[in-house]
Amino acid sequence: MKEIVLVKYGEMALKGLNKKTFEDMLTKNIKRRIKSLGRFICTSAQSTLYITPEEDNADLSEVVDRVGKIFGIAALCRACVCEKDFDDITEKSVDYLSGILSTASSFKVTAKRADKSFPMKSPDICRELGGVLLERFPNLHVDVNNPEITVTVEIRDTNAYVHAENIKGAGGLPVGSSGKAMLLLSGGIDSPVAGWMMAKRGVHIAAIHYVSPPYTSERAQLKVEQLCEKLTDYCGGIGFYCVPFTEIQEAIKDNCPEEFFTIIMRRLMMEIAQRIAAKDGCLALITGESVGQVASQTMSAIACTDAVCRIPVFRPLIGMDKTEIIEISRKIDTFETSTLPYEDCCTVFTPRHPKVRPVLADVEKAQNSFDFEPLIAEAVEKTELKIFNFSR
Repeated sequence: MKEIVLVKYGEMALKGLNKKTFEDMLTKNIKRRIKSLGRFICTSAQSTLYITPEEDNADLSEVVDRVGKIFGIAALCRACVCEKDFDDITEKSVDYLSGILSTASSFKVTAKRADKSFPMKSPDICRELGGVLLERFPNLHVDVNNPEITVTVEIRDTNAYVHAENIKGAGGLPVGSSGKAMLLLSGGIDSPVAGWMMAKRGVHIAAIHYVSPPYTSERAQLKVEQLCEKLTDYCGGIGFYCVPFTEIQEAIKDNCPEEFFTIIMRRLMMEIAQRIAAKDGCLALITGESVGQVASQTMSAIACTDAVCRIPVFRPLIGMDKTEIIEISRKIDTFETSTLPYEDCCTVFTPRHPKVRPVLADVEKAQNSFDFEPLIAEAVEKTELKIFNFSR
């Protein structure tokens, strides 16, 4: 019995004349993700992508697991391929669904007749197939409002397809369809979630991280690299830039008023990030900031940070509270890694009484008391790049 995976598009189905571009990008993302699982043919028609294995022993469970994390997909399912003949549909439905129907108590049948030349109308298919299944599985009863199992028959151009489990997809748009942006990735909970949220909108993510040895440990950097690896499940390949930041932080400590340490550090991080972003073709920066969460994330502090930025800064978590962010981090499996006790450079030289309502003129005066440009240029030059790709 031949089995395939049906992938249903999300909002990209509404893209009009640009739809083909989004389809091609989604198809490429899927092929890259399942390449190590064997040979597959990917074709699209009627806002559905068909993943057909060329080998009998293909692991379709793993295909579904991987594809389910790819942005641009509303739903997906494994399905049995049938001839466009009701007797063949009936016979294969009984065999293909016997495992799930024999342990269920209620069901209903739905039909989608995209090929209007099929002699039976959708209500007829539902009624006739439902009767057969009731006869073959006496444990079942029909429940059209809240069934335990929904059996779906799709009559399409070349074949009919039967399935009984729709899996919710990741939604959003295919990664790469909205350009590229640079994620300021700390070792905390927030920034990986921010990167995931922007990737869901089709943004290809690069990441930048700042290290300050000996104040930060190698384990802290490895923790952030692990977060990068986890994000590749959703975001695809990620270029990871590691910036040496010790001399800059020591210069801030030695030359700037203590209450401005954090805000000046953030401004210099943004300056370095946008210079590296320009080299990597990134059109924006991404941060995990949420209004009022810490002193550097008040509206006044964010305004002072943005004053140095020449490209847009996306803050997808800006209106979320911590419990909402943690919920997503658990969903995407970054929470446990983010909470490992290895501190990043943001905790170095933390002021005892930071300014929560800094004035831009005061911040600029404090920063301009020292010439940071040579240290910024050196940090950019010494930045190291690693590439993380989906590795399973």
